Amino acid sequence: MAEKKLSKLTADGLWHNNPGLVQLLGLCPLLGVSSTTVNALGLGIATMLVLVSSNVAVSLIRSAVTDAVRLPAFVMIIAAVTTCIELLMQAYTYELFLILGIFIPLIVTNCVILGRADGFAARNPVLPAAVDGFMMGLGFALVLLVLGMLRELVGQGTLFADMHLLLGPIAADWTWVVFTNYKEVLLVVLPPGAFLVMGLLIALKNVIDAHIKARAALRSSAPAASGSKRVRVTGTIN
Repeated sequence: MAEKKLSKLTADGLWHNNPGLVQLLGLCPLLGVSSTTVNALGLGIATMLVLVSSNVAVSLIRSAVTDAVRLPAFVMIIAAVTTCIELLMQAYTYELFLILGIFIPLIVTNCVILGRADGFAARNPVLPAAVDGFMMGLGFALVLLVLGMLRELVGQGTLFADMHLLLGPIAADWTWVVFTNYKEVLLVVLPPGAFLVMGLLIALKNVIDAHIKARAALRSSAPAASGSKRVRVTGTIN
């Protein structure tokens, strides 16, 4: 039962109830900083760390917090965790922190985090709460990553540019120039391009879901296989 529940949390976070593609929560940072791969990955990792940490903390105190102070307590926890992540980024990835700007402290207001804290972590033990936070954060980060890669590729013709801002000197030469002598597509780099690419990703997911549902319905309506069957006979045959 526990394994089944954890597998459901995984499927919900990554696909069926993905924060970006299904719940459509946290769209402001999702669209605001996804112009490049490194920006998207940096914000995605930061959000995932806040989700996991806040879910665990909320689950630990769930029985000691009354309804009157539940939401303020959750917001304080999320704000404290976000501040810690912000300080870590200032210490180790300062240039990326400057690029992401206000979107790092605004993680506190991300509806995904408060929604999972109040809707799931406050009602479940630590392990499911941690798994839920990780999978929801991973699903959000993956959508950010795909969005950032597509916008960087179409907008600038490159992939993994400036990855050293997040991973250090080891990633200084990771820039992959996919299209040489490429003229930038400014529309994709600007915020309107984020809405267009995001809409295409949501449409693609809906098409895949519809295809999976149609195949499942076709299998369920298929006639039973014909052939001989064993019949158990009881009693006396004259």
